[in-house]
Amino acid sequence: MENTILVTEPLDEDLTDLLRTEAAQNGFGICQAREQEEILHQIPNSGIFFGIWDPARPIPENIRWIALPLAGASEYLSLEAVQTGRCRLTCSSGAYGVTIAEHLIMLSLMLLRRMAEYSEDMRQGIWRHDRPLGSLYGSRVTVLGAGDIGCCFAERLRPFRPAAVTGVTRSGKSRSSAFDRVITTAALDQILPVTDLLVMALPETPETRDLMDARRLGLLPDGALVINVGRGSSLDQDALAAQLREGRLGGAALDVLRQEPLPPDSTLTRVPRLIITPHMAGQRTLRRTRELMLSMFLENLGLFAAGEELRHLVDPGKGY
Repeated sequence: MENTILVTEPLDEDLTDLLRTEAAQNGFGICQAREQEEILHQIPNSGIFFGIWDPARPIPENIRWIALPLAGASEYLSLEAVQTGRCRLTCSSGAYGVTIAEHLIMLSLMLLRRMAEYSEDMRQGIWRHDRPLGSLYGSRVTVLGAGDIGCCFAERLRPFRPAAVTGVTRSGKSRSSAFDRVITTAALDQILPVTDLLVMALPETPETRDLMDARRLGLLPDGALVINVGRGSSLDQDALAAQLREGRLGGAALDVLRQEPLPPDSTLTRVPRLIITPHMAGQRTLRRTRELMLSMFLENLGLFAAGEELRHLVDPGKGY
């Protein structure tokens, strides 16, 4: 029982074969389950869970490690087994940098090149080509949250030759040399007035909730752009919508929202110059994401079998 891995995460056939082979080499067998009834039936017979655990369900004694295929784990921090350390919880932070960074490049260019407005013109039969355009070239870009996603974005941004790329982290440090400088969150108010494009890629923690409130949005220069791919709780959506309606901000794009799914009658759908995507930037539809996610799990499986410390452990104290 304790050497069985319950796998609920859908994987490509070749990736499943790789998982089965490497699990066996480490003394583990795998059991795959997709339907909820089957999953519940297999949980008591497993020691490791690889997939999305229902955060409303307590973790039984036999589950010693839950490997989430997700980058964020805020919903799981209140579980008793996680808080006490009885069950180790790892996430897949680091597997989503490529797909979300490409999404960020796309959204940045769409906002700067006014694609949403030109697409709407075409739908209405309007031929107009005089809207002022922006460019990543020469732009001052601030990346709020310089973890894997922020670093991957900054690295892909460099060839566009922005004027400055500033990372913002709690520690004031980053692993990537793609940033011109990295500052602490405490200095955020000083960088916002000289930011043309603000990219938010924050985890959900007590410190990040409501970090970009109405006051801080007001510090951005007129015409600035805002993109959020982190967590909806870090941004005051109502304040953002108000500043977009007033025409003070140049545009925004949200892949994460405070309420998901977005209600069909939400006023956000009628805000000008706002692009909304349904939390799809980091979904596991890109094969590269699935490859990285499995690679991280297999590395940890070897460490788990050897009784060593796991990587990508979720720290309940930090919130990620």
